[in-house]
Amino acid sequence: MGYYIDLEKITIDDYRTKLESAYLPPSRMILKDRLDERFGYFEGIGIKNVKGLIQILKKKDKFAELSKVDCLSGDYLTILLRELNSTLPKPNKIADFTGISKDTVGRLEKVDIKNTEKLYNKVVTKSDRQKLADSTGINDRDILELTKLTDLSRIKWVGVTFARMLYELGIDTVEKASKSDPTDLHAKINQLNKEKGIFKGQIGLNDIKIFVNAAKEIPLEIEY
Repeated sequence: MGYYIDLEKITIDDYRTKLESAYLPPSRMILKDRLDERFGYFEGIGIKNVKGLIQILKKKDKFAELSKVDCLSGDYLTILLRELNSTLPKPNKIADFTGISKDTVGRLEKVDIKNTEKLYNKVVTKSDRQKLADSTGINDRDILELTKLTDLSRIKWVGVTFARMLYELGIDTVEKASKSDPTDLHAKINQLNKEKGIFKGQIGLNDIKIFVNAAKEIPLEIEY
């Protein structure tokens, strides 16, 4: 499968069903409106999957054309594209993770590994990780830590800070994240933040529900 979800395998109808039950931020709740009508229109013009939908919406002329359709007009298409783009999170830079030494970062950069996407294919199996350890001189423990931070980074909206917080709480893989109780995790995340002052404010319960649901969509490929 690789670092990202295969969007070609998510049909338009599958995505419609996903939106119907998804926890969404208030700014994106418009995506739940007129679902059957809107996604029926997409299917009617030959769009078969999420990859195809993104490709069309990224073309300015097609976007402008679709914006004139009554059920798709207004801010709907802009918000839909933002939500679709979030399914392919921007890779995290290895150097931005706290707790990773400059020596380790430098050794990875020497073999052209600067972010979590680049690292992913080098750490999927135990033998892959051993090869990377042998070729870079990075110890097995640090390789495994980076593997888990990379795994978590595949979940949308998980940046370096949140990935590190999850790791410290023992929610250190996609599988564990997907099986987390949102209420329990919400309490633990905010308690950790309170103790260490990592960022201002609190993470909302709805945000944690969104996170757990997003984790459930990620294929469990890494061998531990």
